[in-house]
Amino acid sequence: MKLRSKINFYTTVLFIGLLVLINSAVYFSFSHMILKGELEKTTLQAMNIVKGMNRANENITASEVLRAYAPVNSMIRIVKEDNTFESGITAPEQDQLIDLPVVYYGYEQHNVVKHDNTLYAFISIPIIWGPTGEVAEMQLTENYSTTKNILEILKLVLVAVTLLAAIPAFLSSRFLGNFITRPISTMILTMHEIQESGNYKRIELPKQSNDELYQMGKTFNEMMKRLKQNYERQEEFVSNASHELKTPLTVIESYSSLLKRHGKERPEVFDESVEAIHSEAIRMKELTEQLLMLAKQGEKWNVEITKVSLEAVTRESVRSFQTAFKRKINLDIEELVFVQADFQKLKQILYILLDNAFKYSEEEIRVNVTKIDSKGIIEIIDSGIGIPATEISNIFDRFYRVDKARSRVTGGFGLGLPLAMEIADAMGTELNVESTEGRGTKVKIILNVS
Repeated sequence: MKLRSKINFYTTVLFIGLLVLINSAVYFSFSHMILKGELEKTTLQAMNIVKGMNRANENITASEVLRAYAPVNSMIRIVKEDNTFESGITAPEQDQLIDLPVVYYGYEQHNVVKHDNTLYAFISIPIIWGPTGEVAEMQLTENYSTTKNILEILKLVLVAVTLLAAIPAFLSSRFLGNFITRPISTMILTMHEIQESGNYKRIELPKQSNDELYQMGKTFNEMMKRLKQNYERQEEFVSNASHELKTPLTVIESYSSLLKRHGKERPEVFDESVEAIHSEAIRMKELTEQLLMLAKQGEKWNVEITKVSLEAVTRESVRSFQTAFKRKINLDIEELVFVQADFQKLKQILYILLDNAFKYSEEEIRVNVTKIDSKGIIEIIDSGIGIPATEISNIFDRFYRVDKARSRVTGGFGLGLPLAMEIADAMGTELNVESTEGRGTKVKIILNVS
């Protein structure tokens, strides 16, 4: 069953169910009230009859007394303790009441009873009867056919109202179902079109609203936009990765062919080829590792935030780079600062930024550790070639290089800074770049103080 049909069916059933429940409550409440009122009126009549019988002259017979007080549509009779009645008076057209069972109860009763599908009020009041003063009961039975007819008419009216109300309920639920499912149907149609054409499309939205349907459509459009961007980035990533891998593979293939032809006869060719193949293999390994790391999602970085000393992490990183590259690094720690970070991930960011500084600067590199307000800051400052102001916004894009002609010389792939930014985002850390072309670059790692 489609969602539209489900909404139509369940809404109609719920509405009719509620209407039946309300009408049933109205019917039973009204019938209870009207029967209670009629019974109280009949009870009052019975009490008046008993009072009249007590005031009657002894010379007046029982039948005359009962006939004098008999109401319309009723029967009065005196029932003795042996379950017999001495006399009874029945109103015209109520002769069937005389056939009702004769029962002596011994206590006062006020009930509405049903006999042969007809409602009756039954009142039984103990009295002192006759010259001997024996105990008997005056029983009044009144036909409630008129009241029953009124209740039957009410029942028919309520049933008719329920049936008539079901029609607009069905139509309104159908309209509601169409209204709710229209954006969903549009979304499904758009998805089919995307699947068939391969082009990302968005659905047309009505005027801005705060309802869930508008928000669902808006979310769908944003998702399509994000998917399109990711698809385009993926295509660009694959294209750039293929381009980056093509060069070292071509070099390896060329030197392998050279080795195959002349490697045994010419030792200098052998040495040159092995060195070139080894160098390109290292470049491919580094590129592959960076590509694999960049392929990870943010939640898969397994960041473990702890209390980290900026002095410890910077001293360790600087010492490692000075030993490896034989370059002087001027480390200045203004004060001891502890921050919330992942020690290894922060160290990885430092390696990437120091490596960039080494590649693009021949002069001394400075690393400063300071604290400003509630932020711990590490600054990596070089005096190298710098970055043009128009290029700074692009340096965190994958495979982007400011000077593409220098890539083979420096060994960069345009993946270091994007990798550093992704790690920083996963760790909740901010990277800030300030650079002047021809004068150098300053990169700040800004962390929350512990």
